[in-house]
Amino acid sequence: MQKAIGIFDSGIGGLTVLKEIVAKLPDENIIYLGDTARVPYGIRSAETVTRYSFENTQFLLAQEIKMLVVACNTASAVSLEAVKKEFPLPIIGVLDPGARAAVRTTRSRTVGVIGTEATIRSGAYEKAIKKLAPDVHVHSLACPLFVPLAEEGWTDNDVAELVARKYLASFQDTGIDTLVLGCTHYPLLKTVINKVIGPGIALIDSATETAKEVADVLEKLKWRGNGIGEGIRKYYVTDTPARFEQIGKRFLGDSMLRAEQVKVGGV
Repeated sequence: MQKAIGIFDSGIGGLTVLKEIVAKLPDENIIYLGDTARVPYGIRSAETVTRYSFENTQFLLAQEIKMLVVACNTASAVSLEAVKKEFPLPIIGVLDPGARAAVRTTRSRTVGVIGTEATIRSGAYEKAIKKLAPDVHVHSLACPLFVPLAEEGWTDNDVAELVARKYLASFQDTGIDTLVLGCTHYPLLKTVINKVIGPGIALIDSATETAKEVADVLEKLKWRGNGIGEGIRKYYVTDTPARFEQIGKRFLGDSMLRAEQVKVGGV
């Protein structure tokens, strides 16, 4: 069997990345790890997130993956470089592809970024955007309640809209024309975010850009799949699979989705 692409996230949000990779590379085998016992990462210290990232990577390496996708903005922001230094395989985060898309999209040269507390505190998106385009102004905002709403499946109801209105009011009068969804959970709330923020502001979902980068790297390394049939998908979680399966089936449209509970690190 051809080696798989490994993906890890703190929970279900990374399925947005998996979905885009499957759409672009349907013949690739994919192994997904959702660290559901330790979600959310966004409220953890950088040291803790880095330890979790190392443990998740070690688990996936034991499955003999050929590439790692860190499908968690918090982990990409605070631990990606450490993971790259520690482990000898191609590793792609979700932050840089999103930053590049934001710079390409903005016309007002003013960009908003929403993410977890850890991602926003790190300033990683602002640094990445400024490195690409020093003239772009960045307004960043932590929206920690979006993650549990996504995990609960409360993505398009009155509660989600109330929370979105409370958070996104901060962007009034900032002049942003582009908003980066700086957490892989947030695209699950895209409908309500779009409703609240308004049609004039472009939403950047880094999952699409990450999938393009995965395809490009595999092509350059000549590690692409065999192009025959549909790849095998395996899902692992660190807590009871029931809720992950329920939300994952709804989001991916895969009624056969099954996840296996595993022990990772200290979980």
